[in-house]
Amino acid sequence: MKRTALLHAELSSVIASMGHGDMIVIGDAGLPIPAGVHRIDLAVSPGVPGFDAVLAAVLSELQVERALLASEACSRAGGGLPAWCAALPVRPDSVPHEELKRLSAQARAVVRTGECTPYTNVVLCAGVTF
Repeated sequence: MKRTALLHAELSSVIASMGHGDMIVIGDAGLPIPAGVHRIDLAVSPGVPGFDAVLAAVLSELQVERALLASEACSRAGGGLPAWCAALPVRPDSVPHEELKRLSAQARAVVRTGECTPYTNVVLCAGVTF
């Protein structure tokens, strides 16, 4: 059995196959997933699993070089970063939500959580460990 926090075999496999600059998206339950992009649907019911828990598990295995979130998420947070950004190893850049959705078409996978808070989505870009 694995020793890290991420036990989901399919998600772990996607992360293991990522190279420098590859993207993975962790999204709320309403984020549209473009046709042709690998979909890892973890959503069971509203709030299960929550975005924060999935983000923590992914970050336990993924070296992150860059992160992007929707500028609308910052607006909802009163102009600052949403609280979940504190878990990120880098300060995220913001892009309009429509741009984030366009970028998700280039991701290795989109992970759908049970999160029901609007604009709770992040694009994680893989870095290298050396």
